[in-house]
Amino acid sequence: MKTVKIAGVPEHFNLPWHLCIEGGEFEQAGIDLQWTNIPEGTGKMCQMLRNGETDMAVILTEGIVKDIVGGNPSSIVQVYVESPLIWGIHVAAASNYKTITDLEHTKVAISRYGSGSHLMAYVNARNQNWNTEQLQFETVNTIDGAVEALTHGVADYFMWERFMTKPLVDKGVFRRVADCPTPWPCFVIAVRNTFLEENFQTVDLILDIINNTTVDFKDIPSIDRTLASKYHQKSEDIQEWLSLTKWSQKPLEENVLNKIQNQLFDLKIIDKKGTFATIVKAV
Repeated sequence: MKTVKIAGVPEHFNLPWHLCIEGGEFEQAGIDLQWTNIPEGTGKMCQMLRNGETDMAVILTEGIVKDIVGGNPSSIVQVYVESPLIWGIHVAAASNYKTITDLEHTKVAISRYGSGSHLMAYVNARNQNWNTEQLQFETVNTIDGAVEALTHGVADYFMWERFMTKPLVDKGVFRRVADCPTPWPCFVIAVRNTFLEENFQTVDLILDIINNTTVDFKDIPSIDRTLASKYHQKSEDIQEWLSLTKWSQKPLEENVLNKIQNQLFDLKIIDKKGTFATIVKAV
């Protein structure tokens, strides 16, 4: 049995992995796939890949591209979710901020530097024609930390996946003032280079198993009810999310990587661009 460590956020996008693990599909293939939930998100997973704490990660595209360009010895082996991530822009429900323009000179809560919540704050600022060099950040680690920071006025707004954050909106903790979709496929699968070189066939097998599940994921009977129950969502919200979400079974294409790197470079998030061969590995 080959042990493989994989990390991902505890969100509805990753239910296919849990179904495969619970169904024994990896085990039948001789793989002990050990999943770790990372509520801190992409910045933490980049660190784990660098430190060898995980072999693989299901990770936000912009975050891992930035980190590989910055020296993370890992590669993207596949796009996992092709559709954009819809980032909700949230404020404390009791705050005086009513529209996105009210947030221009305020402080944004981020899970950590290099995370999606950090990088997408730049994308949003560019969309609004704000001065990206004047953005102010408060590190909050998790969504619970964001609740604390926004409620007590330590930070003013927080960008997080819209549907996962909606229960907090429904409870009157947050108010959503706008959305900011990613201009690229949102999740990819990344692997440490040394692990990939030594376990190429195992990684290939893992991708085959997960792809067989994601290709028909929406057709699983009552999958909307399963998701709603597991992730504490309303059925109608899950149904909307499913209609907007498209999983992928394909590699990241060079023109898409170029588009991502060009935007990150223009936003001064990266100061150089990596080659396709150093960022993406075919499996």
